[in-house]
Amino acid sequence: MMRFAEKYIMPAAAKFGNQRHLLAIRDALIGMIAITMIGAFATLINNLGGAIKGYDNMMEAIFGANWKTLGGDIWWGTFAFMTVFAVVGIAHKLARSYGDEGFEAMLVALASYFVLVPQSLAAVSVTLEGGDTATGGAWGFISWNSLNTTALFTGIIVAIVATEIFVRLAKVKQLVIKLPDGVPPAVSKAFAKLLPGMLTIFIVALVGLLFRLYISDGVFFNDWLNSVLVKPLTNAADSLGFAVAIAFFVHFFWALGLHGPNILGGITTPLLTALGNQNIDLYAKNVTDLDKYAVLAGPFLDAFVYMGGSGTTIGLLIAMFIVNRRRNKQMIALGTPPSLFNINEPIIFGLPIVLNPVWLIPFILTPILLTIISYLAVASHLVYPVVSTIPWVTPPIIGGYLATGGHVSGAVLAAVNVVISIIVYLPFVVVAERMEVRKATETSNNNSLNL
Repeated sequence: MMRFAEKYIMPAAAKFGNQRHLLAIRDALIGMIAITMIGAFATLINNLGGAIKGYDNMMEAIFGANWKTLGGDIWWGTFAFMTVFAVVGIAHKLARSYGDEGFEAMLVALASYFVLVPQSLAAVSVTLEGGDTATGGAWGFISWNSLNTTALFTGIIVAIVATEIFVRLAKVKQLVIKLPDGVPPAVSKAFAKLLPGMLTIFIVALVGLLFRLYISDGVFFNDWLNSVLVKPLTNAADSLGFAVAIAFFVHFFWALGLHGPNILGGITTPLLTALGNQNIDLYAKNVTDLDKYAVLAGPFLDAFVYMGGSGTTIGLLIAMFIVNRRRNKQMIALGTPPSLFNINEPIIFGLPIVLNPVWLIPFILTPILLTIISYLAVASHLVYPVVSTIPWVTPPIIGGYLATGGHVSGAVLAAVNVVISIIVYLPFVVVAERMEVRKATETSNNNSLNL
């Protein structure tokens, strides 16, 4: 089995994890962390009143009646334009993977996205002189649903397609405009990619128009994609089966020595990001119906499962401390400090867990069990849903509290999960301890016989 994994599974998984388009998506969304973090914290601060009694009155007394205005402005400048940021980031990362500088590519991709956006609102109410109102179409109004995470998958597709077209056209010598040597380099570079950029935008715009005329019956690409693909896909992603599948494959790859989150990040990151941002938008609007919130959203796994790192190894360290802190003193000292911030490579490769049959079962079983418990707890409304973005290095239990918008239920679930992880790891720590003692005894006996 191990030979099969080394010969077939590991190379295939590594190749999949290094696929340039998935890498561009993952790296771009991760690179937006400053935007998502400040937007999430602004939303969290504005809505803590739902979790802390008297919070709103206190904030109003300190900062005035309009104290939520700043947080609202920050939310508008971040989450309301997530698709725009994603298009720019993905196009830049993808173009760089081809050796292109990426600057022109990201601008061309952004323009290509905007040519597919509806240019008017179907119905706008206008107040006329005398107080009368008229309702009709209005040109030049873009719905924010074309800019926020509602259009994220459209933005991803357009960014990839436009960049692929642009990069390939930029390599066609006949389309490259060469200026005299005396022209400034910045101007020369811009003109060198003038025709490829123009052609890319033209091609995307033409395809978008033909799509509306002959395929979607006048429906714009984003609206069509949401109804046909995105909504069913996100509904399927927000399921217990999908959550368990993520937990299994992430840790299966880790057990082989491969970075599971990185390999699957190109698929899981956009799905969980979209669901998480939908929750944040609902939370920002003070939506109290918890049935409207996604369960497997945003940092759900970071808050409730990946505590101490993949495999919930914070439980393993505590179990080692309980069983025999003296024998495990070095590993506990080495692994605990980084584990408090969910960094557990010292444990994974130092114990080691990788390719070690003793630790394979608890390392995979624990996160699967905690994923099931956490999903059911949130789905049944025993625990508040994830409504905030947190850094993956947020310490265990604190992460559960912050991710749920300051609800104690999130911290309680995280704490319970830590206890469960300790219980699962304990018997395996005992078995490993006995195996080491037996091995040491046999070695000592063999040495005595040799003497």
